[in-house]
Amino acid sequence: MASDGAILIGKSGKPENLLLKLANRHGLVTGATGTGKTVTLQVMAEGFARNGVPVFAADIKGDLSGIVAPGDSKPPFVNRAKELGIPYEPDQFTTVFWDVFGEQGHPVRATISEMGPLLLSRLLDLNDTQEGVLNIAFRIADEQKLLLLDLKDLRAILTFIAENAQDLTTKYGNVSAATVGTIQRALLVLENQRGDLFFGEPALDIADLMKTDRDGRGIVNILAADKLMNNPRLYATFLLWLLSELFEQLPEVGDLDKPKLVFFFDEAHLLFNGAPKALLSAVEQVVRLIRSKGVGVYFVTQNPLDIPDTVLAQLGNRVQHALRAFTPRDQKAVRAAAETFRQNPKIKTEEAISQLAVGEALVSMLEGKGSPEMVERALIAPPMAQVGPCTPQQRRQAIDASPEKGKYDTMIDRESAYEVLMQRKNLNPDGSAIEAPAGEGGILDTIGGWFGGGSPQPRPKTGPGSRGGPLPQSMAEKAINSAVRSAATSIGRQVGTAILRGILGSMGGGKR
Repeated sequence: MASDGAILIGKSGKPENLLLKLANRHGLVTGATGTGKTVTLQVMAEGFARNGVPVFAADIKGDLSGIVAPGDSKPPFVNRAKELGIPYEPDQFTTVFWDVFGEQGHPVRATISEMGPLLLSRLLDLNDTQEGVLNIAFRIADEQKLLLLDLKDLRAILTFIAENAQDLTTKYGNVSAATVGTIQRALLVLENQRGDLFFGEPALDIADLMKTDRDGRGIVNILAADKLMNNPRLYATFLLWLLSELFEQLPEVGDLDKPKLVFFFDEAHLLFNGAPKALLSAVEQVVRLIRSKGVGVYFVTQNPLDIPDTVLAQLGNRVQHALRAFTPRDQKAVRAAAETFRQNPKIKTEEAISQLAVGEALVSMLEGKGSPEMVERALIAPPMAQVGPCTPQQRRQAIDASPEKGKYDTMIDRESAYEVLMQRKNLNPDGSAIEAPAGEGGILDTIGGWFGGGSPQPRPKTGPGSRGGPLPQSMAEKAINSAVRSAATSIGRQVGTAILRGILGSMGGGKR
């Protein structure tokens, strides 16, 4: 399909190849609806997989799922292959299907701690004040060594903050119960949209996205996103989280002969619409630096203007399908798209963008020295796997044969912030009262038992009415904090680990 070390994208007067050694310099596929972007994406995914590069792609309409099945020699694709001077050879690729809702693929989850307050604020559409309170919640969870795994953990820590707002204000800044209530309502909306299925354990291990099959081909990971797109914020936040996890966890490898993983972001405009400046800056930094970790990022959207300039400048390999210029705004978009290419004196780029037929595109790939080639008008190569959705039976067969079968199917609910805070209130997880054992002492004795000193004790009950006396919550918390600090090197029973965050600050999540 191409010379060694390259993927054939199409043909102009010459073959238009994507060089594998420059594939980590990222890319962009743009064009109006129905002009062939998904086919181009599939051609790229097939090429990477054929060369041993794992692929992750979001499947918005379900069309990309056909890559799991062999092509059926449709005349348009056979004829196009003849025009390009290549044989049409039906092929299929090992595919793992993923689905946040667990319906059309393996469930994919993240923990609240991994998501971090910045991305959660984006997901919940919080303002600056509300985001500040969310940061306080994460800080308290870190200091109290409370695991934030799912939404009920986050709700529990927010309830704790609301109940102790007056005492917490002096240390962390102003916290109002009304602000906490607003965040709780946003969490309720997310739950109603089934977003709670995304948070919990077992969390996705990114190593499972970076595998090859027994033939040495890269496995194609497809995220079923047709239902996920009903919540665009969850879709965008999930993909940004996954990108940040790749950045946080992968080691530096420099420039390789081929990428370790290629990541396709379909409907990329959703990643940036309404995003706060801090998030845009973090994304720009990740895109700039993640190439040295062997990851190529390819954005798929209608218009280059959907991508911020700071990100757009880093996308070296480009394919532009047709844009229609019916209005002044459309004409401006076409001009802007034309200006993003290295101009070719033989082509009037702006006119060509409006005249491209389905299956044609303007192509500019990086040359051997890393500079973009002059733009060329090319006929895009045909995919060799099935074009269009796979059947439910084909999807089920792929899921049953998947190397991840059984690993993520059952959600785990281990002890975390919710259970710990309920026990501190002398309550079971179901809200019923815990029966205190006879002879229990005061709260300091309870704390001593909690951290391994003296006889076994239930976890401290810090609210009014505890058997240690009606201590105000703030005094109990001060006692607990003091005990934590003094026993830090000899705690016999850890509740959790503090959350560590790297270059992305609060964007990326904690390390498991």
